[in-house]
Formats: sequence, C-alpha cells, structure tokens
Amino acid sequence: MTIDFTLGLAIIIFAGILAQWLAWRLRIPSILLLLIFGLLIGPIFNFVHPDDLFGEMLFPLVSLAVGIILFEGGLGLRFKDLPEIKHVVWSLITIGAAITWAVSAAAAYVILGLDMQLALVLGAILIVSGPTVILPLLRDVRPEGPVGSILRWEGILIDPVGATLALLVFDVILQTNLREATGEAITNLFQIAIIGGALGWMGAKGLAAMLKRYLIPDHLHNAFTLMAVIAIFALSNLLAPESGLLAATIMGMVLANQNAVAIKHIIEFKEDLGVLLISSIFVLLAARLQLGDILELGWPALIFLAVIIFLARPFSVFFSTLGSTLNLSEKAFLAWMAPRGIVAASVASIFAIELAHVGFPHADKIVSLTFLVIIGTVLVYGLTAGPLARRLGLAQLNPQGVLLVGAHEGGRRLAAILQDAGFKTVLIDTNPRHCSLAQADGLQAYCGNALFEEFIEEIDLGGVGKLLAITPNDEVNTLACIHMADIFGRSNVYQLPPQSTRDLTRDGLPSHLVGRLLFGPDMTFQELNERFHAGWKLETLDLTAPPAPDIFAQEMKDQMAPLFVIRDGALKVITATEPYSLQAGDRLIALIAPDFTGRDIDDSP
Repeated sequence: MTIDFTLGLAIIIFAGILAQWLAWRLRIPSILLLLIFGLLIGPIFNFVHPDDLFGEMLFPLVSLAVGIILFEGGLGLRFKDLPEIKHVVWSLITIGAAITWAVSAAAAYVILGLDMQLALVLGAILIVSGPTVILPLLRDVRPEGPVGSILRWEGILIDPVGATLALLVFDVILQTNLREATGEAITNLFQIAIIGGALGWMGAKGLAAMLKRYLIPDHLHNAFTLMAVIAIFALSNLLAPESGLLAATIMGMVLANQNAVAIKHIIEFKEDLGVLLISSIFVLLAARLQLGDILELGWPALIFLAVIIFLARPFSVFFSTLGSTLNLSEKAFLAWMAPRGIVAASVASIFAIELAHVGFPHADKIVSLTFLVIIGTVLVYGLTAGPLARRLGLAQLNPQGVLLVGAHEGGRRLAAILQDAGFKTVLIDTNPRHCSLAQADGLQAYCGNALFEEFIEEIDLGGVGKLLAITPNDEVNTLACIHMADIFGRSNVYQLPPQSTRDLTRDGLPSHLVGRLLFGPDMTFQELNERFHAGWKLETLDLTAPPAPDIFAQEMKDQMAPLFVIRDGALKVITATEPYSLQAGDRLIALIAPDFTGRDIDDSP
C-alpha cells in the first residue's frame, strides 16, 4: 500500500497519541502500546514504510527529536536532590555502565555468536535505560525513599553516556590501527565532553539572561526556547559529532536549576512536545521492524535477554551501591528497574545502517536485538515493578497517607493528629514560616507551590494516596485538586468548601470544583479557623458500640464536627455531600467544642 507523506505522517502521529491515551486508560506502560501500534501500521498491515516516507531525512530527524526529548528530561533534574544520592548516581553511570557494557557484550559474543566488534557496539547501546520509560513507571509506582530520585537521574544522564560510548566504540572498530583508534577515541571523548558541556551551559545561561531582561516577548518564549535547543544541538554536533545529546541534556539541567527567571510555562510546553515526539518517534522506529527478523533470533536471544535482566543489571547495581546508605530493599528495587526505551532504539537504528554501509555482516541484527530487549524489559519491569515495590515495603497498593496543601495552624493540627493515628502526612505551603513551624512540630513539610509540577516531583509521595487542599484561597484549592487529580485520581482529592456559596447549584455541589468538599457544607476555611481560635480541639474517639445514626446531625451538631473515620487501617475522609455510617470498632477523628457535654456517643437510643 502506497501513501503520500502527509497521510503517512498523520497516521504516525494519530497512532502515537492514541497509544498514549489507551495506555493511560488501561494503566499499562505506554511504550508497550506504542510498540504494538508501530508494528500494526508497519510490518503487519503495511500502512507506513518509514524509509520510503522520509528517505535520508529519517535518522537526522530522529536524532534531533531525541535531543529535544533529552532537553525536556534535563528540565526535570534538580541539583538539590544530589547531596544524598550523588555517589550512587555517579557510580551507576560510570561503574554500573561499564559492567552493563561488559556483561552485555560478552553475552552477545558467547550466546548470540556476534562478531566481537558488533557485540561491543550492542553492549554500549544497551547501557541506556531511558527517561521515556523510567519516569512513567515511577509516576505509577511512587516508591518511597531515595530510589525514585536515583532512577530519575540515572535514566536521564545515562542516555548521552550510552550514546557517546556507542559512538566511540563505533569509531574504534572502523579503524585498522588499534593504537591510533584508541587515541582518536580518547580525543573524541574529550571533544564531546568539553564542547557538548560548554555549549549546553552557554545555551542555558544565554536563554535565561534574555528571558530575565525581557528581550523575548511572552508569546515567543516557547518557540524561542525550542529554536535555541535545536541550534545548540546542531552546532554541538557540527563541532563534535554526536555531542548534541550531551549539550541538550546539560542545557536542560542548567536551565532547570537557575533562579533568575521562572520557566514553568517552558517546562509545560516541553512536556507536551516531549509526549508528541516520544509517541511519534517510537511508533516510527517500531514501524521499520520486520517481525521475521525478531522471530529468527530464536531461543539464544531470549537467553541473552535473561542475562541482561538477571545478571547485567543486578551486578551493576551491586557494585555501584557498595558503601552507600541504601538498604537491601532499595538496592533490590534498583536492581529490578532498567527498561530500555526510545534512545536505545534510535541509536541502534542509526548505527546498524552505518555498520551495514561499511560492510559488517549481521549488522541488521543490532536493531532486532535492541527491540527485543526493549520489548522484554518493558514487559518484565512494567508488569512487576509495582508489585515488587509493595513487596519490598517501598510502595503501597492502597496508600492511606495524606498530602495537605496548607501548613497554617489548622493544617498543622490536622497533620499532627493524622500522623499520631499512624498515617503518613506531608505538608506543603508557600509560607516559609508555616513550613518551619511544621518541621519544628516533627511534621514533614516542604516549602513551595503545589501548582508547580517540578516541585511536586521533588516531594516524597510514597505512601500518600489522598490530597486535602485547605488553604484560605479557594482558587488555589481548586487548582491544586485539578493538578493532583492525575496523581491521586479524582476520587482522592478533597478541598474545603468555598467561602462564598453563590456558585453552588441546587444540589449543593459547586459545579466548577474538581475536589470533593471536605467535612461539611459550612466547614469553610474561615469557619474551621474560627473554631480553632474558639478553643475547639481535635480528638480521636474509639467507638465500642455503633452510635445512633442521627446523633451527629442533631444532638451534637454544635459540639462536634466529624472529620475522618478509621476502619480496618483505612482512612475515610468525611465529605459534605456523601452520607457516612459508623460501626463498632471505628475510630473517629472529630473537632470537639470546648463546652462539649460529654454524652457518650456509643449510646444507642
């Protein structure tokens, strides 16, 4: 079937975004569906032939897209995470990368029978893990402790490392004189590091300076940033071949960690662009595959995959974490998280063509083997990472912890009583004084804006499954619920009722709000604050017998406000719009008036 360029490009983009949407709906790693859709429109139904469609422009476009993806990944790295994890991260991208390379290359040579030179290239390509797979998995699993930050840093930094190593090995095997080849490889390495690093740093600093001085109009911020990234990537590659990936990554990191100008809108644009590029490029590369080539690999290829998963990664993590403070569970989880993604696929495709051009036999096997490793690792890690994290105690199936937006006095009191009841609580606030007071009370608090995605990514949300937006600003509460709904789900985001009731519908539901209304229809921030100042206290009551159904609605309405119910270790948030019932054995967290009469709530009528 022959189609024109416009239709082919439309099919690729449509298939990529549809795969992303279906993956979100089905809660499975998106790269699996991207791969399936690529195979469907390519080798299975022959709708798209990428090589015919793009010709010689295919891999330059892929390389440029990967550079933009790595820039977007660099924007998600924060230097403040490094003090506690820098040793492990550095070891993983150096010692760990070398071990992965050696084990993978040896396995390819012994098990697959590849020529040693091809085995070395394949081993270098398989070093990369890739943020395009790691970050979505981390978002789903939300592991506790430092392992999430370690995997995020490794996944982004290892890509330019693996691509650079593959280039150096490629250059060496093309030379006939080993001594000259080694010297040239070392020279190329320094060129890539110096030129890529310098241009990336200068690009970020120059862009930040222009934004700070308002030399770029607001409506051109995103377009100008994209232009700058492409220019730095191309210039770096011109001066030192294949240094563009490093330059793009460094540019993203430096731009993300400067404080001269806010770049949230740029980050959001790059995230959207990154989704489009990842979806399209991976579908495009998968469409080039020939299923027969993968099937012809046979059982030795599956044994090779097993070596990658069960030997290469555990060995690299074991030696990279020697002397670290990570516990056994954290090391085990790191050892079980190394899925390969789009960068491995693109690098393998590019080098396979180059090696075939210079006459290396079986060079086409590099692509088939790389995609086999991508398919296998994504399946294994994607389907088992969540259960393993829960088994190791690093994540929970139904996390009951609470994230409170608002560390004012009322927020601190709520967090304290929930923490005393055995639930993890995390407070965030833009007021440094509120955060300091919370930390002084032994509470976990972060100072920052709940609406900034990069700030939320820095917070340890392991064990947290609910959001309570309790700031005095109704708009902030609403936006926080909208922003966090993707993380916790709409059923687990709550906010205080609005101060004004003029937007309420006849059913009592504010039509414009996303969050479920907390506690009671009149329990606004002002009402909650006034009760605390009037001497009301938070108490946990153990119910030994079922109370009368209407006891709170009538007799104790002015003396007690129920807030939470704890049943069988689960925390239920009482809302203003849904009925609730109490049972014997429940624990009730309530706001108690100072003149509470003390009637036993266990008494039945």
